[in-house]
Amino acid sequence: MADQFVMCARAVEGGVFIAEPGPSLFLIVPEGDLPSPKQAVKNTNQWFKKLRTAATWGKDSRNGGRDRGDLLVFVHGYNNNQKTVMDRHAQLKSDLTSVGFKGEILSFDWPSDDWAINYLEDRHDAKKTAMQLVSDGILALSARQAPDCTINIHLLGHSTGAYVIREAFDDADDARLPNNSWTVSQVAFIGGDISSSSLTNGNSSTDSLYRHCTRLTNYSNLCDSVLKLSNAKRLGLAPRVGRVGLPADAPTKGVNIDCTDYFRVLDSNEEIKKADQTNVLGSFDHSWHIGNKLFARDLFETIKGDLDRSVIPTRVAGSDGKLKLVRTK
Repeated sequence: MADQFVMCARAVEGGVFIAEPGPSLFLIVPEGDLPSPKQAVKNTNQWFKKLRTAATWGKDSRNGGRDRGDLLVFVHGYNNNQKTVMDRHAQLKSDLTSVGFKGEILSFDWPSDDWAINYLEDRHDAKKTAMQLVSDGILALSARQAPDCTINIHLLGHSTGAYVIREAFDDADDARLPNNSWTVSQVAFIGGDISSSSLTNGNSSTDSLYRHCTRLTNYSNLCDSVLKLSNAKRLGLAPRVGRVGLPADAPTKGVNIDCTDYFRVLDSNEEIKKADQTNVLGSFDHSWHIGNKLFARDLFETIKGDLDRSVIPTRVAGSDGKLKLVRTK
């Protein structure tokens, strides 16, 4: 059974993790198990070494024939207990492996609860633990890069996970952490629960995010009912990027993939849904990406970074020039 890597920012009480912020613990979770403090590796250098080994997949001519690795850090959304986090971790790894991904998945488990009414408390806890993603995770991984091997770090934020990533990058810059030249490769948002307007060019809340990544890819869906303005749990927040997409004046590093038309077909055609959707974990219109074969193919091409954003086979430019996710044979 495969090991699953988890960086957990939940507090421990009575020997179990709880939905409150705590210091970072570095876990190796046996496949099928839930995260437990007992799985924490005391020697963090040993944990990072195992993670690097798992992420390394072979030689890459683009970096002089040296070894290359790919690590995708998954940051979950709000109202997620640890079973949901691990189910999505396992499904994401299965999805990507099936289309050729050879790297590793790391879940950043911040202290969300499994109560939908806890939206604001979850968001507060997300903010409190966000910088740990950079200070204890990304910077530590960057510091352990070996001369003969490059590990490309990518981030995938679902729902409030996009908020965690945005705040982590911003807080890390505000704190002026050492080695501020760190960079991740690809950042992707699905069902992103941050305002679209925050991702405009020059916006202070996302300057750091754009500065520290090679590219940001946002997957939007106008049919996402969880992100609609009338959702009472969200208290009428500004239009969300996971619903309306990136703003027109987003930096050139940002690319929006409109999934609305594909999702409408997926949601209405049982034959296509059966062919494309291997699993549904959570609200379908907000969480369909994990467990979907087409999305996995598009995300894998994004992670590889071989093709220009406009020629990835799972995308087509509409009459307005905007990119859309499309089903291909």
